[in-house]
Amino acid sequence: MRCPFCKFDDSKVIDSRASNQGRVIRRRRECLECGRRFTTKEHVEEAPLMVAKSDGRRQIYDQEKLKASIQIACNKRPISTAKIDEIVSAIEGRLRDQSQEEVQSRQVGELVMQYLKDLDEVAYVRFASVYRNFQDKEEFMTELQELER
Repeated sequence: MRCPFCKFDDSKVIDSRASNQGRVIRRRRECLECGRRFTTKEHVEEAPLMVAKSDGRRQIYDQEKLKASIQIACNKRPISTAKIDEIVSAIEGRLRDQSQEEVQSRQVGELVMQYLKDLDEVAYVRFASVYRNFQDKEEFMTELQELER
């Protein structure tokens, strides 16, 4: 692995750890020329996961898009970015574990709601109101009553 500091072509691995539910290997390296240390991440190149939208369109799964929608629901809530990253990784892991190249957008939304329901009720209701596209307060109240049970 090339050193990012001196550009020497060889380094040694000092430490390796699995992260992201075993999907990524984080390696701490030391340059054999300048002695400086740096971190690399190794992951398997997986086939792109496609998401089938309700209107029939197909899109490549976008982890950042999922993260952004969860962050919006969690805005001004006591939820760390690390926890949001953990949820995104868990959802992606569950989707990939299904061994399908295509998932329904409905599956993604339902998984997000499961995780948010356990994490923070306000974030859950925020996400559900957009995801389920509530048209009036009765639909909103029905969802709150379901949450109470």
